[in-house]
Amino acid sequence: MKLMVNRADLHTHTQASDGMQPPAENVRLARVKGLAAVAITDHDTVAGISEALEAGIQYGITVVPGVEISTRAGGKDIHVLGYYVDSGNDLFLSRLAELRNTRAQRNEAILLKLQNLGISITMESVVAGMGRELKPDESIGRPHIADELVRLGAAVDMRDAFNRYLAEGAAAYVSPPRITPVEACQWIIEAGGAPVLAHPGLYGDDGLVRSIVEQGAFKGIEVYHSDHGPAEEEHYLALAEEFEMVVTGGSDFHGARQGVIFHGDIGSVSVSVEVLKLLRN
Repeated sequence: MKLMVNRADLHTHTQASDGMQPPAENVRLARVKGLAAVAITDHDTVAGISEALEAGIQYGITVVPGVEISTRAGGKDIHVLGYYVDSGNDLFLSRLAELRNTRAQRNEAILLKLQNLGISITMESVVAGMGRELKPDESIGRPHIADELVRLGAAVDMRDAFNRYLAEGAAAYVSPPRITPVEACQWIIEAGGAPVLAHPGLYGDDGLVRSIVEQGAFKGIEVYHSDHGPAEEEHYLALAEEFEMVVTGGSDFHGARQGVIFHGDIGSVSVSVEVLKLLRN
């Protein structure tokens, strides 16, 4: 096994949003991989942080409390990571609840589009396909819907489900009104956290990325990501240096669906634990 002494994977998802593992399992896997730290960054929820922090004590690994907030800018979905947020902050929790309500409305709109395409899919069947009850403050994401599409035979696998139905521009894609990246940064800062622009290479619009960064609300940028190649890393490293932003990175681990890990395995992308100090200062 590749040694990852003093390394941190700062982007992982759990069952609290669209990951496959309980939060404690992400922490255990990070320990198995030899990581020193792992961040829990579920979509629009901090419901998995408490369990992860307890597991961190059990496995002797640092757990970074985080979140990934869904925003909209320039006609694209932009994700904002927040690190060291106060997961007990009432105002922040109420704001996240509003975002999950928006996500729920989007999900229903997606299902309606799929039904209009002749696919017999409901929210009840999506939740049933999870094989467990949905806990309070957890959220349903597109991967859950993709799983059900595969079970129904409407898609071959997860990638096919997104390409045909769920990805931007696909037949059942829906993007509801959302807050802006700057608003998300303000929410994170007010909750005591550090805002970081997630996976800028996935947006396909470097002009938009630069315009967002130029607004000065971000503390860092996710230079290293499972879907970034060497060219993207070099480009966004230069952008980080230009705007004096903290350089972060993570696998964006969601677990395995139909035997395929999206986006990368825990620890496949990591940064030095020294980055944690920069995010906390």
